[in-house]
Amino acid sequence: MLARVPTFAIDGIDPLPVWVEVDIRPGLPAFRIVGLAGAAVREARERVQAAILNSGFEFPARRIVANLAPANIPKVGPGFDAALAVALLIASGQCPPDGLGDRAVFGELSLGGELRPCRGVLAIAEGARDAGLSGLLVPRECAAEAALVDEVEVVGLEHLKQVVALLKGGPPPASPNPPREADDEEMPDLADVRGHELPLRALEIAAAGGHNLLMEGAPGSGKTMLARRLPSLLPPLTRDEALEVTRIHSVAGLQPRDGLLAARPFRAPHHTISPSGLVGGGSVPAPGEASLAHHGVLFLDELSEFPRPSLEALRQPIEDGHVSVVRGQRALRFPTRFTLVAATNPCPCGFAGSDRPCGCGELELARHRRRLSGPLLDRLDLLVTVARPSAAELGRPGRTTSSAVRERVLAARERQRHRLRGTPVHCNGQMDASHIREHVPVSAQARRALAQAYEAGGLSARGYDRVLRVACTIADLAERPVVDLDEVLQALALRQQGSEPVPA
Repeated sequence: MLARVPTFAIDGIDPLPVWVEVDIRPGLPAFRIVGLAGAAVREARERVQAAILNSGFEFPARRIVANLAPANIPKVGPGFDAALAVALLIASGQCPPDGLGDRAVFGELSLGGELRPCRGVLAIAEGARDAGLSGLLVPRECAAEAALVDEVEVVGLEHLKQVVALLKGGPPPASPNPPREADDEEMPDLADVRGHELPLRALEIAAAGGHNLLMEGAPGSGKTMLARRLPSLLPPLTRDEALEVTRIHSVAGLQPRDGLLAARPFRAPHHTISPSGLVGGGSVPAPGEASLAHHGVLFLDELSEFPRPSLEALRQPIEDGHVSVVRGQRALRFPTRFTLVAATNPCPCGFAGSDRPCGCGELELARHRRRLSGPLLDRLDLLVTVARPSAAELGRPGRTTSSAVRERVLAARERQRHRLRGTPVHCNGQMDASHIREHVPVSAQARRALAQAYEAGGLSARGYDRVLRVACTIADLAERPVVDLDEVLQALALRQQGSEPVPA
């Protein structure tokens, strides 16, 4: 007898529909799984057999073939266990063939028949909705996460016995608790910052327009402290953004709560990270830190200490907002629309240009400068020097608070949203050259000043556009409808390390 049960595989971060087909025929007892199954899926033979027997059902002593279709898509992970068990029970006549209806099954099985949670349940629920299925059977621990998706009836079950009872017409168990709102995490505040007039201004501009920022300064000058306060300035996630971020973290196994992520992600990987760990990849492609920072902040502390291949791998994610990973003649696409904030020392000892003597030679300084390539630096919008605050500044109260700056950021973002409505971008940092030409009014005097800077050789064509984007954000913060000379000069100054403070 043949039985077919719908389930889903996770391809990168996207769900793909899979049919679990089980055929039982007379012959020597055997249980084979075909359809490009990974090691964890092949091991499901032992888990499914033990779970069926320990749940009080009969495991057929016949020739069993389970096919995971389509056969050209790799199947990895233990999430196919429950679908395999249900299909086998239907094929062996222990479950009614029409009891499942148009519902999918997903989950891991223990040897005792308990359903265990798996990664990526939110993506599976979205796949069930997009496939037009009416319901989804999942482990009870995952039910609240899957219930975040509308238009799909989620049934949370604890044991294979409950699955069979449901398919035989029994009452479904109680609905999962509604997804709780994620608690707002207390974030570091700008009120703790002393001095740092220029870096604070750069942080505000970066938050208001989604611009990439590089801070250079001596050890202990406050670069990391400033970077960790950027999330407190950003606008809250929209529901669509929160669903996308939660789905990525769920696929990566980093979503322990049953609610949407409320705060924008802040990822700070160690400088020993590999290229695949930073942008995604691996033998089984998984999202990297750049994708985990999607709609949030990717902070690279000690930028010059990162391996050169890892930094160069960031070029496409910064420019395009996504990264394509090719494995086995298949291309997977991971979203990477993040704000990059980086911190670095000016030299190996860290004290070049400060009030402390630098012990680095010319050869060491040249080697240190070569660690950061020109193409990577050209993709950064704001380059500022963080000087050590004076003793007098340390004794004074902070210049501002995160809530005060956040109000201005939200107002600037609203102006950008209104100006860019009808386009696929949502802030100035995401605009390309065509968006700039169409949506950014620039005065003739500002264009002449920018053209002079370009002719002087200080800007590339990419840098020309990035200066305009930053200038547009400065104008939005000042509530000015046209980018004028003052905004362009400020944007040019903020692209030069070691610049003087720019008036707000």
